[in-house]
Amino acid sequence: MSNQELPKVYEPKEVEERWLKRWLDSHLFHADVNGKGGAFSIVIPPPNVTGSLHMGHALNNTLQDILVRYKRMKGSNALWVPGTDHAGIATQNVVERELKKEGKRRQDLGREKFIERVWEWKKKYGSHIVHQLQRLGASCDWERERFTMDDGLSRAVREAFVRLYERKLIFRDLYLINWCPRCHTALSDIEVEHQETNGHLWHIRYGDNLVVATTRPETMLGDTAVAVHPEDERYRALIGKKLKLPLTDREIPVIADHRVDREFGTGAVKVTPAHDFNDFALGNEHKLPRINIFTPDAHMNENGGDYEKMERFEARKKIVADLEEKGLLVKTEPHKLSVGHCYRCRTVVEPYLSLQWFVKTKPLAERALQAVREGRTEFHPENWTKTFVNWMENIKDWCISRQIWWGHRIPAWYCDCAKDPIVAREDPIKCPKCGKAGLRQEEDVLDTWFSSGLWPFSTLGWPDKTPELEKYYPTSVLVTAHDIIFFWVARMMMFGLEMMDEVPFKDVYIHALVRDAQGQKMSKSKGNVIDPLEIMDRFGTDAFRFALAALAAQGRDIKLSEQIIEGYRNFANKVWNASRFAMMNLGGYEPLQDVLSYSPYDHWIIVKLSETADIVSKAIENYEFDVAAKSVYQFFWHDFCDWYLEFSKITLTKQVLYDVLGASVSLLHPFMPFITDEIWSLMPGNQKRPFLDQCGFPSNESVLKHTTGFSEETARLDASIVDMIIPVIEAIRSIRGENRIPSAKEMTAIIYSKKIEDRGHVESWQPIIQRLGRAKSTQVVQEPPVPKGMAHVVISEGLEVFVPLEGLVDFAAEVQRLDKEIGKLKADIERRGKRLEDQNFVSRADPEIVEEERESLREAQGKLVRLEETRRNFAS
Repeated sequence: MSNQELPKVYEPKEVEERWLKRWLDSHLFHADVNGKGGAFSIVIPPPNVTGSLHMGHALNNTLQDILVRYKRMKGSNALWVPGTDHAGIATQNVVERELKKEGKRRQDLGREKFIERVWEWKKKYGSHIVHQLQRLGASCDWERERFTMDDGLSRAVREAFVRLYERKLIFRDLYLINWCPRCHTALSDIEVEHQETNGHLWHIRYGDNLVVATTRPETMLGDTAVAVHPEDERYRALIGKKLKLPLTDREIPVIADHRVDREFGTGAVKVTPAHDFNDFALGNEHKLPRINIFTPDAHMNENGGDYEKMERFEARKKIVADLEEKGLLVKTEPHKLSVGHCYRCRTVVEPYLSLQWFVKTKPLAERALQAVREGRTEFHPENWTKTFVNWMENIKDWCISRQIWWGHRIPAWYCDCAKDPIVAREDPIKCPKCGKAGLRQEEDVLDTWFSSGLWPFSTLGWPDKTPELEKYYPTSVLVTAHDIIFFWVARMMMFGLEMMDEVPFKDVYIHALVRDAQGQKMSKSKGNVIDPLEIMDRFGTDAFRFALAALAAQGRDIKLSEQIIEGYRNFANKVWNASRFAMMNLGGYEPLQDVLSYSPYDHWIIVKLSETADIVSKAIENYEFDVAAKSVYQFFWHDFCDWYLEFSKITLTKQVLYDVLGASVSLLHPFMPFITDEIWSLMPGNQKRPFLDQCGFPSNESVLKHTTGFSEETARLDASIVDMIIPVIEAIRSIRGENRIPSAKEMTAIIYSKKIEDRGHVESWQPIIQRLGRAKSTQVVQEPPVPKGMAHVVISEGLEVFVPLEGLVDFAAEVQRLDKEIGKLKADIERRGKRLEDQNFVSRADPEIVEEERESLREAQGKLVRLEETRRNFAS
């Protein structure tokens, strides 16, 4: 079968659209639970249904796709489960904003009609992020796509809630929680983002001999005590006595507690159990009353006295003014403090006393910690283990109830006959105690992270015992960012062990953040955001994916720029053009023809290919995506294009060219799936097996298993000789380039080789050295010539290249040019040296920047040595 010629120009958009449709139409990525091969499974970190593809998604899903395609090619039964998260607060906010445009609120529609409206929105817009992931080339099993509120996952959520409740790991209590006055819902601790803020410390007189310092004077109306340290001599006489609370008629006691910091402020602190987490715990121990002074939207309630209905910060100003007027404000001083904000709307969060549902996390966390310590789940890079362990050792009970409508409604019902709720798997028709109908269901919904915490097994059919669950759980690896270790990873670990009695994944790979070229975090306000969709339009998806992989070094944030992506677009074009050239030379070729003889460079490229396949495989297995990408890049561009294709112009072995091209695009396929499938499908003999995902991944062994007449021992010997010859050719080429010798001018190269054996190899390769090095003649000598008037390159000890330059170069002019270049180089070396001696730079700069500077210094110093030697040769 003859090959089809590739078009002259690679058009990414046309190729990508065609191959995506072909993949999806053929159900290529659907995993057969009864299929061959060992199980390899990943569940996608479900993007919010409100989301649009951003750089974090692009990196995360590119790395997952590399793993899945690689494992699929290696023969694994690979499943990548896709899906989206209902994103309770975010989605409700989006739909409420739409209603606001219509002059309506959700309360105007009522709960049922509002939920219908959200489902309509989800049906219309919820698939956008899925289409964008497909455009990225994500080879998910799209037939198994899940949504955290589909019927199956909703049943899993209810089952998990009921089990935890039955095991007394879920409870309901009046508790101080993080409350968002804008979203009108509770937030867990990790949904609160703390920001350092410039505030004040107000010193307020609570009695003749006692002054209290506070950052929140408005909450004093909820004070129920003043606390001092029991050993503080200043206040010992006041312990047990009562003081009049300023601006009120109430009296509050002075209590003693060892937790009071005698050095902070005045050493006396106000105790507000309903509006401060530390005070809540202290108040419980001292049996203090709790007085809530805020409404759900953070206005003063009836307990606010004269300040009732005032917004909290407005009330603060008025209270401070009144204290000052009454002579009760002793002083005000600047004070930095950490203020919590809602992670969704950025509103300042209020500690708020509320009846909420909680998960007891300590028992669950202990099992997760044990699993990590036993190595049943491992973090990559390993340093994230410490972060996970530290969090789990200090974990607090998790508030799982949210006061919104969109989400999984808590399966609890109430009857007037009993205090405790009825928690059930099925909606109860009547009260099991009194038999009455008309039960009231809990209004709150579950935290979004409750359902996503079940994701690794709920997506596989749990609580049913499905074939998928038996085959693919636990999953093989989780690929995620460090910022959701606590939100998601920890909760999946706890729920997986509790519900399945097994860890949810064997490996957790924590990838880096994508920053701009200067290392700054991308943000709209800075104007440095790079849009993945726009980048894919401009440079092609394969180039974008390869850039992300090549930069994904473990433990190091990615500094991305359009220039870097453009560079890998050039690489995609190189892959295309080299493949086009190779296939033009395979005209009429039938695969699997016997090779009568192998040239030395056939042997060399086969050995290089086998070594690269080994490096790439090991790197992907170890999550060293940058090592894998750079290795295959180096092989294709340098070994295959720069050298083997050049050698093939001298002697062409079609079978080797065919095999190496096929193996090369196979190595590239996990990184650049579109262009490689296009090339592969057009190669001779591949029309019946057009998908690389269904073909093998090259290995060291498979590459070296060649046809009749191939000897691995001979191949490795020839490869070592070619590895010696290539630098000789490069040296001759560099001498012509550095000395600006026109290609029309003929020159002679003198090659000194210390070893007799090496001289023999060089002598036998002289015709090729002359041809590819563009030298008229070559001489092989056993003693190095005096380098006067010559350009000189040392390749290695005992192997050097000399080129006589008389008649080719104006020595006087070259000396002048070299003097200028040497001067610039010395100044550059001095500047870099001083920078590296500066301890402020070395200690504060990113380690990779420091290492880049050191490498640049070494290169400059090496170049200086060569230039000074060349100058001496010209001047002598």
